Parts: sequence; structure tokens; C-alpha cells
Amino acid sequence: MTSKIKPAKGAAYARIMGVGGYRPTRVVPNEEILKHIDSSDEWIRSRSGIATRHWAGPDETVAAMSVEAAGKAIADAGITPEQVGAVVVSTVSHFKQTPAIATEIAHKIGAGKPAAFDISAGCAGFGYGLTLAKGMITDGSAEYVLVIGVERLSDLTDLEDRATAFLFGDGAGAVVVGPGKEPAIGPTVWGSEGDKAETIKQTFGWDVYRRTPVPGGDGPDARVALDEIRYPAITQEGQAVFRWAVFEMAKVAQQALDAAGVSPEDLDVFIPHQANMRIIDSMVKTLKLPESVTVARDVETTGNTSAASIPLAMERLLATGQAKSGDTALVIGFGAGLVYAATVVTLP
Repeated sequence: MTSKIKPAKGAAYARIMGVGGYRPTRVVPNEEILKHIDSSDEWIRSRSGIATRHWAGPDETVAAMSVEAAGKAIADAGITPEQVGAVVVSTVSHFKQTPAIATEIAHKIGAGKPAAFDISAGCAGFGYGLTLAKGMITDGSAEYVLVIGVERLSDLTDLEDRATAFLFGDGAGAVVVGPGKEPAIGPTVWGSEGDKAETIKQTFGWDVYRRTPVPGGDGPDARVALDEIRYPAITQEGQAVFRWAVFEMAKVAQQALDAAGVSPEDLDVFIPHQANMRIIDSMVKTLKLPESVTVARDVETTGNTSAASIPLAMERLLATGQAKSGDTALVIGFGAGLVYAATVVTLP
């Protein structure tokens, strides 16, 4: 039977055309974190490599930060907001179940009537969004796609949790993906390991606030007063996550290199998820990256911003001249789920 459906008429290839970032104005040093936990600046730096992070103020909402980053990416790409055909936002810190924050962002940047939706893929969210954007470009459903990773993780941080209080930061990173004349976004190696989902999680769901506030009681069905419930936070099993990231994600990164037909010697830049400096350094060693490869270590001053970490690190490398347009970069994100996504890209 012959199909009546016309073939797609998209671009042969897709590429990242522009990048933008936004970091909140408030810089939070480790000393401020130490007011709430029994630790030291030396311990935090040795365990994570983090010295400071940015926390958003009341006006630096998920939407506001995204609009700032998006505007920079659109300008860097040399297009107008009206040309954006789709807006994809990866976040876990937009607290309204519906509508998607992407629709608000699309309106505020003046994008017209693009497709707009949110995705939840934790720290791998940027890689997921980039892959979806590539598919839209080559399928022909959009000419230009805006991909945003944005988080206000300070809203989900338990300042008394010694294992996580120092990790998280806020910010937004964005890229514009458009048509290319040659391969500039490689095949994505992505996946999930749901059997390890409990290693990084939110302490409890929002539905807990629907419980009837009855004080006291015993057993699994006991109700508690709302004022006894702490605000939800992100928690993790640090050692288990560290081992998984170090040993398993280096394999995924190598698979992405192989899928793109690129060797470590061909790389100019390595941009891993900015979770932990020790993880980054271990991956560099395992992959046997040459000293000539520039490695993003934005985590030192930005902390872990989940879906925003890769585009923020990319933007900083380009802005500071540590990387340049046309460089070949390996990017990999990994986190809650556990999920991951890795690919090789040409920098804008």
C-alpha cells in the first residue's frame, strides 16, 4: 500500500546558532551556607569544587530569567523573535502544573504563536531539548527552535541538609537551533535507569498539602498538621550518584563520540553537566582527553543549576574566549531519573 503522506521537507542538518545566559545578581559564598550546616569552606570545595553560587531574588522568576537568556541567544543567532517556531523549556522548578511556562516565555519574547512546551528531564534536560529541536529542524516543523534550561533550585534546597545545601544554584541558559549546511549536532546517546530513581528525588510530592490538617496519629495513614510539613526539597544519595556518574557516564560520553565519528583528539571543548568538580575531573581522566581540550568548570562559581548548567557553561566559555565559534564540543548531562543525554556539537 502506498502512503498518501507527503515526506517531510526540513533542513538536511541542524546547528546551534546562538547562545545566551542569565545568572541572578545575588552571589552566595560558601560562608553563607555554613550558617546552616556543620561543615567548612575547605570541605565544600574539596567535595564539590564549589566556591559560590547565584540565588534568584523575588523578581528573578523562572520566566524572567528565561526571557533574559532567550533574548541574548536570539540576538546572538541573528534572528528575530518572530522567527522562532518552537520554544522548549527544561525545568523542574516551575511550580505550576499547567500551563507550561514555555507559553509565557514565548509571549514575553514576542515570538508570535510558536509551539511551546516544557520537559522534565532533570540535569539532562538541555540534551533532551536539543535533540527534540534537531528533530524539528530536520523534519521541517520549525525553522528555528529556542531551547531553554532554567532553574530556581534555591526554592528546592534544604539549607539544613549537609549533603546538598551547598550544591544548587539558579540561572537560565538558552540556545537557538536552526538549519545547517553540514552536520553540527551529532547523534544523541540518551536513556534512563529508573531502578536508580530514588538516588535523586524530591523529598515528597505537592499532593501532601491536600491532606486534612489533623495533628497527631500513628501509622502510615496518619495525617499531620500542615505547619509540621517542611517544604519539599531535592535530596540525593551522594556516594551512589557519584559512582554512577563517574563510571557509567564516561561510557555514555564515549558512545556519543563514537556515534559522531569523533575521537578525543578531535575535540576542542568538553562541556559536562556542572554537578561536581570531582566528577568532571574523573570523566576527563577516564576519557583520556588531551590537555588541549578546554574543559568547562563553571560549577566553581555557578554551582549545580541542573538543566541550565550546560548552556550557561557554554555561554561563559565563548564569552571569555576559552572556546570559539566552530569548535567541536562534547556535551553530556545526567541526573535525576536517573537520566542522561550526550552528543557532539559545533559551537555557535
